[in-house]
Amino acid sequence: MKTAIVILNWNGKKLLERFLQTVITHSEALATIYVADNASTDDSVSFVKQNFPQVQIIQNTTNGGYAKGYNDALEGLDEELFILMNSDIQTTPGWLQPVIASFSSDKRLGAAQPKIKDLKKKTHFEYAGAAGGYLDALGYPFCRGRIFETCEEDIGQYNDIKAVFWASGACLTVRKEVFWQAGGLDELFFAHQEEIDLCWRIQNLGYSIKAIGTSEVYHLGGATLEQMNPQKTFLNFRNNLMLLLKNISGAQVYLILFARLCLDGIAALKFLAEGKPKHFLAILRAHFNFYSLIPKLLKNREQTAGTKNYAAINSIVYKYFIRHKKYYTDLF
Repeated sequence: MKTAIVILNWNGKKLLERFLQTVITHSEALATIYVADNASTDDSVSFVKQNFPQVQIIQNTTNGGYAKGYNDALEGLDEELFILMNSDIQTTPGWLQPVIASFSSDKRLGAAQPKIKDLKKKTHFEYAGAAGGYLDALGYPFCRGRIFETCEEDIGQYNDIKAVFWASGACLTVRKEVFWQAGGLDELFFAHQEEIDLCWRIQNLGYSIKAIGTSEVYHLGGATLEQMNPQKTFLNFRNNLMLLLKNISGAQVYLILFARLCLDGIAALKFLAEGKPKHFLAILRAHFNFYSLIPKLLKNREQTAGTKNYAAINSIVYKYFIRHKKYYTDLF
């Protein structure tokens, strides 16, 4: 299958210096590699042109974040598979073959991810996706291999190909026709959790999402926004609420949002008690921004809310914090 690896870049010369060669070495024979630049102000584009002439440049005119950046970049590509890859991904030998083979053999496979492991601690899974993602009934994301801040050691427990609810945007493969049929990435999200929203809509179309445990990459993580950056807190809290209002069908969504309001308030007070007032304010800002977007989200909801059963378990918060179930295999 014709495959495009598209690496979104914004002022990321240091990351391209460190990681681009591994992508080329392990992928060039099977894919066309693109760097999609989001209006960088550093010299990363000239660096790529000078040092990696085999890599094609897509020049976006604005920095529209992950969602708009990829929508703009992918619009003119004709490959059958799009691989949306963060610029801080280190690939491994043979990582791409199982991915392409899975899409070739399963025509109803809409999107997928490899195992994503921590470059800083290579024995363990990485926060952003691990071995495939799920949601609980209140919309909290969790993964095989990662629940909240606990990342499991990889001992081969997820070396399978398994249907999941969402695949990580750190290294997301999606079938071109399905990407556009689903409407692409929602640019209202800007960055964070837009891949969950996309995977939800893909499943509403009747396609599956899978984690391909026979493929493995490493992720540095936090290259654009560090894990404890208040802006990341803002985006994660706001976007999760947006995700739920857009996609959960029926009146139950309003009960869920009320429960989340209460739980997010507890999280905000916890940040305050820990001496992290910027994160406390980020959660408040996330909620007020979400409320301002409700009219637009309700309009989108008419087109996207589906009957897909999204919840893998009732409450990951209860399982993790009350029952002390730290690993995916202990949840069921």
